[in-house]
Amino acid sequence: MGSAGLGAMLSGGGDAVRELDDKKLVRGRSHSILMENRERVIITGVQDVDSFDEAAVLLLTDLGYITLHGVDLHISKLSLEEGQLIVEGEIIGVEYSDNEGVGGKSGGFLKKLFR
Repeated sequence: MGSAGLGAMLSGGGDAVRELDDKKLVRGRSHSILMENRERVIITGVQDVDSFDEAAVLLLTDLGYITLHGVDLHISKLSLEEGQLIVEGEIIGVEYSDNEGVGGKSGGFLKKLFR
């Protein structure tokens, strides 16, 4: 894409911007990630936590799957009503995926908890 294409997109004249806006409307509520010093991450738009351990947290958001990689990770808050997750520990990486994450979807954390 040339600079003219990027400028058109940024100014709101390109079809890609409209396409992006349409996807937001179709996919649901907003999503954000706020990371503080690679020690704490707050994620909104969370629908479910598929799995977690001290090295990884796999979650489903309104915009797809996210895998948090780290050391000594622990969930300090999970509110599916608010769509919010707070994870603390040493954050090494954040990975987005439109498909199921590394462990595959197996029913979600809450479904496993109440079996």
